[in-house]
Amino acid sequence: MRLQQLLTREFLTFLIVGVVNTLFGTAIMLVLYNVFGCSYWVSSFCDYFFGSILSYFLNKRYTFHYQGTDMGSILKFALNIVVCYLIAYSLALPLTRMALQSLALSKPVVENVAMLVGTVLFMLINYLGQKFFAFHKNTM
Repeated sequence: MRLQQLLTREFLTFLIVGVVNTLFGTAIMLVLYNVFGCSYWVSSFCDYFFGSILSYFLNKRYTFHYQGTDMGSILKFALNIVVCYLIAYSLALPLTRMALQSLALSKPVVENVAMLVGTVLFMLINYLGQKFFAFHKNTM
């Protein structure tokens, strides 16, 4: 796949929406974890629960220009978020632990880094899920 094909206007819009959504969700996640003492999983789940609501409306309208308002698109979007979340955050923590094991960092530091790694992994696989599953347009 060529770089030109990857860097479409749709993908760039997705990245911009992703930055807005990521800043919003990451703020929620880090405050819950560091200020309120919620666990890694609760904090990251709340990030994607509230961030997904914002993401659905922004990506539906501005990225994919999806006209449907049916329950099917909402359910497919929600399923996509759950699958991407489970994949990203299940991989992020063990990968981060492995990468940082020689640094002897505290558990909270490692989990903060893992949450940020999970955010990046999530964004990458979420684009594919939204494009080809949640907001896929059937063309004749």
